[in-house]
Amino acid sequence: MSLEAQKTEARRAAFARRKQAHAAQSGASAGVLSDVLAGYRGAPVAGFMPIGTEIDPSPALAEASAHGPVGLPVIQAAGAPLRFALYTPGMQMVEGAFKALIPVELTWMVPEIVIVPLVAWDAQGGRLGYGGGFYDRTLEGLRARGPVLAIGFAFNAQQAEALPLEPTDQPLDMIVTEDRIVQFSS
Repeated sequence: MSLEAQKTEARRAAFARRKQAHAAQSGASAGVLSDVLAGYRGAPVAGFMPIGTEIDPSPALAEASAHGPVGLPVIQAAGAPLRFALYTPGMQMVEGAFKALIPVELTWMVPEIVIVPLVAWDAQGGRLGYGGGFYDRTLEGLRARGPVLAIGFAFNAQQAEALPLEPTDQPLDMIVTEDRIVQFSS
């Protein structure tokens, strides 16, 4: 089976697990993420607005915005890295690419912490995204400029035994789930 076919199968299985976890969640699930971000008060943070069955980091982003800049990802073009637009709770938003909410007015920022959405993750810090490579290109570029903390935010159910990864797939430094933190050594 080709690597791409392996990734497709891993995504299919992970989407099913994520859908079940999303349906089963009760109440807020961003509390652990808020606790993690509290240790980095004032550092520029980039997060995401959830699409479909993604876990929702918005309560943690709202809390973080009281202490420092928070950004949301904006897709510029296929094959390009993401840029991050400043976000404050209650600001006017519009649907961007893939129906992700982005600020109407785009004021760019550069994060030191990136909260990354994902389809699946493994115990080695591997991440399987949607297949566009946006976060891989973005993290590679940010890391070339200096230290960046990449935090995957996902349900426990999204953990996979092992993921089919390529050399261009950027590792996560940490995973935060609805009830735990998993740190990875570099």
